[in-house]
Amino acid sequence: MSSPSKRREMDLMKLMMSDYKVEMINDGMQEFYVEFNGPKESPYQGGVWKIRVELPDAYPYKSPSIGFVNKIYHPNVDEMSGSVCLDVINQTWSPMFDLVNVFEVFLPQLLLYPNPSDPLNGEAAALMMRDRTAYEQRVKEYCEKYAKPEDIGGATEEKSSDEELSEDEYASSDEAVAGQPDP
Repeated sequence: MSSPSKRREMDLMKLMMSDYKVEMINDGMQEFYVEFNGPKESPYQGGVWKIRVELPDAYPYKSPSIGFVNKIYHPNVDEMSGSVCLDVINQTWSPMFDLVNVFEVFLPQLLLYPNPSDPLNGEAAALMMRDRTAYEQRVKEYCEKYAKPEDIGGATEEKSSDEELSEDEYASSDEAVAGQPDP
């Protein structure tokens, strides 16, 4: 079964080489986080989400599992778990699709064109159908409250401070080793 694992590797590398920040969860290539920005000219513009992706053993023949880590207000995303109700991902997935498609096409389409008739968040669906302006205002409030870069770990700033920390840790670990032979 080396074909699915090669495909998984290839798709993950393709995603990493695109403009997405990818953070591996463990040593394998099956679970990782991807930084995702809300689509322009939508109430989600300016929002940044950490998306958890799990690739099943049968990927690409079976769809990846996708979930929002930080909160998002959307009819088709469960507010508590972050699970995504996305037909293309869950039902109409095809091995022709890859991970870049998920982040460049499927998720932006989901945010741009919510489907309130198939909700995971009933409150968001009801508000969207009842009062679109109030719904969009709530989306923006959630973006402001839960979807700023610092809410996903401040990827850019954290990266530079991590580099500095790792240099400091390196220096301090040298000193600790030098001081240990006494006992």
